[in-house]
Amino acid sequence: MYPTLYHALLDLTGLDWPVLKFLNSFGFFVALAFIAAFLTLARELKRKEHLGSILPSTRKVVTGEGAKPGELVMQGLVGFLLGWKGLYLLLHMAEATANPPAFLLSGKGNLIGGVAVGAVLAWLLWREKEKHRLKEPVEKTVTIHPDQQAGNITLTAAVWGFIGAKVFHWLESPRDFLDLLATGNVQDLVSGLTMYGGLIVAGIMVVRFFRKHGMAVLPSMDAAAPGLMLAYGIGRLGCQVAGDGDWGIANTAPKPGWIPQWLWSYDYPNNVNAVLGPHRGGYSGVPITDGTCFQGYCTHLVPGVFPTPLYEAILCLLLFAALWALRKRIATPGVLFAIYLIMNGVERFLIEKIRVNEPFIGNWTQAEVISLALVLAGTGSLLWLRKHPSNGTERTH
Repeated sequence: MYPTLYHALLDLTGLDWPVLKFLNSFGFFVALAFIAAFLTLARELKRKEHLGSILPSTRKVVTGEGAKPGELVMQGLVGFLLGWKGLYLLLHMAEATANPPAFLLSGKGNLIGGVAVGAVLAWLLWREKEKHRLKEPVEKTVTIHPDQQAGNITLTAAVWGFIGAKVFHWLESPRDFLDLLATGNVQDLVSGLTMYGGLIVAGIMVVRFFRKHGMAVLPSMDAAAPGLMLAYGIGRLGCQVAGDGDWGIANTAPKPGWIPQWLWSYDYPNNVNAVLGPHRGGYSGVPITDGTCFQGYCTHLVPGVFPTPLYEAILCLLLFAALWALRKRIATPGVLFAIYLIMNGVERFLIEKIRVNEPFIGNWTQAEVISLALVLAGTGSLLWLRKHPSNGTERTH
């Protein structure tokens, strides 16, 4: 496993670049997931605009204004943070890279670097605004095409997805929230995420975005469906590469001859959790005594477990291919998204049977409850759309 890009580069090429310790592997794959979602969404929104199912909107903008005080303050704050942490990093590389998350969330920084970079960025913004400033600012109406909203939609999903993933994790594991309150360790804010929580909260806020910006909701949801499945699959690849704990239960069954060992039962060496001792799921984390050993992560699982993140990644990439093939064959708006809900729910419900997780209601996990709800919602939507197909064609101007 590769906890950060530093460990991947070191193991694969021998290059020792400590600064890459700031780029954890899971975060890298999450970034790729959002890029993939953005690209597929933009392409589908453009196609649906050509079909006439999603119309462009208009917006009034003012050109020729100078930089506003609020803009300069925000630009300066961003520059201050970059300079404050950046210069300290350059001057104390060994200390900062020893524990990158702790450094980023600590109060350590360089005041001179922060003030200097903040001032420079604020000045650059002011100068750029002055170049285009007019004596009399002009108000005009511009057309916003649906695909031009793809970036804002993706950003909305990213921000609210993180919030939802964190809140749902605390609902599933309340003791983690209580530990955060007790210890005040802000590093806990970036660990422990529930993907279904992110999907639900981000989905609600993205639908709100569609309505607010005059985009027909059902066609827009259909446009997002393939990218959501693709992004989820890429995210699970990140879980597999980092070894973030989303693995399965212990698998000691005899391996079938046709399947490789790493795909049947895997020990997740150098996993990012650095698991030690016995754990739920029937495995224990023990120190590595043979093979590659990364300082601070030198453990593996005994016995091996089902590599469920890899299973989900493979399944979701196949399901993405199916949705991508179906997208031009389905005319009724909303149907493709309903199919996505069913696919997502069935896939996750099945994988939960061999995955380590906390019980939520009785013996059911939170993911089992939500995945079943998604299947029911998707099935109900298909039945409703079959009887009311015209409802899905409404457009919001």
